[in-house]
Amino acid sequence: MSGSTSLWYASRATGVVALVLLTAVLVLGILVNRQGRLPGLPRFAVTSLHRNISLLAVAFITVHVLTAVLDSYVSIPLLSAVIPFASGYDRLWLGLGAIAFDLMLALIISSLVRGHLNRNLWRAIHLLAYLCWPVAFAHSLGPHQDMRHGWQLDLSIACALIVVAAVLWRLASAARQLPRAARVAAILGQHGPHDSRPAPERTTR
Repeated sequence: MSGSTSLWYASRATGVVALVLLTAVLVLGILVNRQGRLPGLPRFAVTSLHRNISLLAVAFITVHVLTAVLDSYVSIPLLSAVIPFASGYDRLWLGLGAIAFDLMLALIISSLVRGHLNRNLWRAIHLLAYLCWPVAFAHSLGPHQDMRHGWQLDLSIACALIVVAAVLWRLASAARQLPRAARVAAILGQHGPHDSRPAPERTTR
């Protein structure tokens, strides 16, 4: 590997690792229950794990961007990393990468200042994670032919299947948990005024 290709390899490698880390962040967020816990782990451990993996993903994404910009094979402006569709090279795919990076930054910053944000606002921003991953996934497959062959294609498919499995598990889990209002309605429907069972006879003394 020569000096002229080292940046290319570094950009591709960090991009692959970043995709795996983003997948782990998303799946961890999906699997966490309403109490912010995972089986066998206390809440603070889950929060720390989620935050640290997210920060590690941002670090790899930053290296991925810088090595792509410094690579002299193509001209990619640094601003295109945060301004979508600002690059003349692979405008669509690099624009998707910039959108994913901006969404990731919004998630990280909002998590770091969570104590100063309204809870509903924080949750609304945090829902961007469900948009960040597919955009980053599309960016990884779009301009890179090597991601469509061999072990890298297998890795991409595995990441997608893991995310789909986590989403289906979460939906199935939510469907099994009948909301309290629905439980009350179900009870009233069984024992309410339309109950067809005869009322018990009262005895007088």
